[in-house]
Order: sequence, then structure tokens, then C-alpha cells
Amino acid sequence: PSFGFLFDIDGVLVRGKTPIPAARTAFRKLVNSQGQFLVPVVFVTNAGNCLRQKKADQLSHLLGVPISQDQVMMSHSPLRMFKRYHEKCVLVSGQGPLLDIAQDLGFCQPITIDTLREKRPLLDAVDHDRRPNVLCAVTVVLTAVVLFGEPVRWETSLQLIIDVLLTSGYPGNPYEQENYPHIPVLACNMDLMWVAEAQSPRFGHGTFMVCLENIYKKITGKELKYEALMGKPSRLTYQYAEHLIRAQAVQRSWEQPIQTLYAVGDNLMTDVYGANLWEKELASAAAARCRSVLVCTGVYSPHAEVPVDARDSVEVVFHGHRDFRFDPGLVEPDHIVPDVDAAVDLVFQLENFAP
Repeated sequence: PSFGFLFDIDGVLVRGKTPIPAARTAFRKLVNSQGQFLVPVVFVTNAGNCLRQKKADQLSHLLGVPISQDQVMMSHSPLRMFKRYHEKCVLVSGQGPLLDIAQDLGFCQPITIDTLREKRPLLDAVDHDRRPNVLCAVTVVLTAVVLFGEPVRWETSLQLIIDVLLTSGYPGNPYEQENYPHIPVLACNMDLMWVAEAQSPRFGHGTFMVCLENIYKKITGKELKYEALMGKPSRLTYQYAEHLIRAQAVQRSWEQPIQTLYAVGDNLMTDVYGANLWEKELASAAAARCRSVLVCTGVYSPHAEVPVDARDSVEVVFHGHRDFRFDPGLVEPDHIVPDVDAAVDLVFQLENFAP
């Protein structure tokens, strides 16, 4: 094969924990009788609340085909490349097995929000029922903040992250607004919304980031700065995904170069924007094309009203992250299909590929 697939998961293959019926049909076409993939496939999800192996096991069960962790790219996967932070003490925010995830990525001294709250009990004061009786404080020194995904108790995470940023990594100290820019912040997953079993989209980590950015600016008058943004639609994510696609081709001894990547997703602001950004700015350097295929089983609704003049009105409701410029061309998919099974059929037809 001279092409590969980048599959989003939520809204394309599953809704919450429920598989989308077309997914199993699609993946039967992508493997041979031994269960080996006929083309390179990487699952590129903006989820970040579990280890790659757990996500691979979930997908294997849902899709009925064997999937390895090397085919799974979480929003936090590119953090493996940020080795300069791996030896440092960093604050990690999100949910799930955060310490396991951080250590798997190479971080040696991660501290969770809950641990920081235990060490500095006076900091978490919004919920009166959670205020501690014993006020013993332990000094904590942090050198960076890593945002893996949306936390469960937003008020606690927002308060403690702001404390870390405004004290140059010494939470519990008085705020020092003159120390700007603040210590590094690395963020994974900028999705404003995502789709689960509910009829309408749910808040994503991007919504939490909007809150954090606005609180920081309201207090300091300055913009929160990111050392790195990961997850779709960031360039970093597509570079890393292409690396995984090529590694699969090498592993299978496929000698024909991979020339086209097909990014199959349900979200204009992440899946389509990211694929088009890759195509526009990076593909020539990587010797690959990237084509976006939008499905109608998730965030995107083909029945939503389309503005008469997209350039005048879409920007008003741009759901992308603050640091990504709006360009109407970047949210135009190359193809729109009903579901992932139709996406696979379309790509096979375009590539004249007969399994």
C-alpha cells in the first residue's frame, strides 16, 4: 500500500463506550484472514486519560481485530520527545492513572493535583466540606505544568495551577506577578467539545483550558503562554502520527513509500483542521499528502445550518484553540461520508486498492 489511515476514535468508532455499528464492518475490510492489517493504521485520539495499551485492548475488543499499542496515539504521546522535562518535578493535571501515564512517557518526578493538595492543604478552599482540619504544609517546588486532560474537580485544579504559575513553582508562597512569563505549561488535547452517548456534545479539555487562560488573564492582565500544545490539530501530533505510520510499513517490510495519509474524523476544528494544516504547511517536507475525510456520526452534523458567507460568520463561533489562527479553508474537508465504513470504501476506491 502507498497510503495509510489516521482514525479518530470518539464519534468515528465509538460514542462513549458504545461502538458505532459501521466500525466493525469497516475493520473487517482492513485486515486479512490472519487478522493482519492490509494497510498501515494509526488511531489518533485526543483522549489522554489512560495508557496506550489499555486503549489498544479496548479497541481490539470493540472492533474485533487485534490492535497493538504501537498503533495507538494518545494526545499525550508526543511528550516522549520532551526529554528536558523528564528529570524535573512537574505538576500533572487530568484524570485516570496520571502517575502511570506520566512515568510511561518518561517523567521521573510527577506530582498530581491531589498530592499537591495534600502537601499544601490551605490552597483548596472553595468546597467548605473539603477544607482540612489539620494544617501541616510541606514545601513543594515545581518546574513545569503538564495538562493531560480535563480534571474531575475543576475548581481545585484551576486554583492550584494558578497558584503554581503565579508563584514561579512555589505554591503556597505569595503571588509574584512580575515573574512573567511563568514556568512552562505543556497541554494535551484542545478539544472544546467531544461526543459521548448524550445527544449533544460534552465539554472537553479545551473548555477547561479556556477557563484557565481567562482566569490567568483576569488576574494578571497577561496571556497564559504554552510551551507546547499537543493533540489534534497540532502539527506535532501529525508529525508523530506519520512517524508511527512509517514505522508500521517498515515493520511489515512494505517497500513502497507511503505517499498519502487519510485522516478520518468527526470534528471540523480538530480532525479536518489538523489534516489540512499538515497538508498546507508540512506535507511537502514529509513527502506525504494528507486528505481529510469527515464522517457524520459524531460532532459534525450535516443538518446544521451553514452560514451564507463562511468568511464573515464562522469566525464568530470558531471552536479551535486560542493560539490557532482561523482560516475557513482549514475547516473544509476533502470528503464527507456517512460513516467510517463508507470512509474505508471511498479510500480504497480512490487508491484503486483491492484487498
